[in-house]
Amino acid sequence: MKGKKGYWLLLFGVALVVIDQVIKVLVKTNMCLGDQIFVIGQWFRLCFVENEGMAFGMAFGGKVGKFLLSFLRVCLSGGLIWWIGRLSRKPGVPTGVLIGLTAITAGAVGNIIDCLFYGMIWDYAPFMFGKVVDMFYFPIIRDGAKVYFFSPVFNFADSCVTVGAFYLVLFEWKFFSK
Repeated sequence: MKGKKGYWLLLFGVALVVIDQVIKVLVKTNMCLGDQIFVIGQWFRLCFVENEGMAFGMAFGGKVGKFLLSFLRVCLSGGLIWWIGRLSRKPGVPTGVLIGLTAITAGAVGNIIDCLFYGMIWDYAPFMFGKVVDMFYFPIIRDGAKVYFFSPVFNFADSCVTVGAFYLVLFEWKFFSK
């Protein structure tokens, strides 16, 4: 049973990364930077933006900072993958903990792929200096005045990280409090 749990977690993580990358490649190849597609009225839009790879498009330290960010992400994701593998072989670890950690890791890996390879694939930056593709945007418009539900533009990988983290905090906190 232990091996099967690891197999299903790997399959789940790979599926999340593939979904993320398919969405990003579709946006990158079918939209121009800054384009918007209104999906549900004014409330939900696909809005193609790219960022340096930190939350809310933040950047620090120029090229050295970008390299360090990419390197740190790879190391942390490797550590998470190792930890999930170790936990999946331990008896008594709730499946929800493993699923939450796998979602977080898959989201991190999805954004790492952008940073590592997108600059080379689309010929605008060397290895490790690519930009993260974001597209989901949820503004709420009322009576001509803009009221934002969530103003940053984000991607599927960001959602995996967020949902996984909220799930762990809300439903699996007892495991981590031990």
